[in-house]
Amino acid sequence: MRFAYYAAVAALSIMAQPALASSSMGIEHVDSESSFEQVTGQLSSALEEKGLMLVASIDHAKNAANNELSLPATTTFIFGNPNVGTPMMQCNGSVALDLPQKMVVRETDDGVRIEWNDPHYLAERHRLEECDLPLDNVANVLRDVAESAAQ
Repeated sequence: MRFAYYAAVAALSIMAQPALASSSMGIEHVDSESSFEQVTGQLSSALEEKGLMLVASIDHAKNAANNELSLPATTTFIFGNPNVGTPMMQCNGSVALDLPQKMVVRETDDGVRIEWNDPHYLAERHRLEECDLPLDNVANVLRDVAESAAQ
């Protein structure tokens, strides 16, 4: 009888664990009806307007084609702001695995999609809860950038 009680308590405590930041495993997205080229150009401009430094962009479709493979237009933009990323890394160095921040622009059957990591998910993944970080502000900036690019 005692075993059943402890098993039930353990099961309840597992179910009471906080849910991930997003049902999509921390991946946020915005869809656009604009062309791929227009969205990527607008993303570059939106990053600059928000004071985010573009570190690199990777043209995955071009890299695939260079190896005789096929991939729809897909580009990853790597960008950041050291004033935001550094405190996150000071809190837990493992977050450097996910920083600088990235946005992927890719063609889908339904149009162009912009995707990025939810900073709340990254905070959970890297156990940054103890640190005083402006995660809501970061999330809002990322959404603003993506929405500007998607217009």
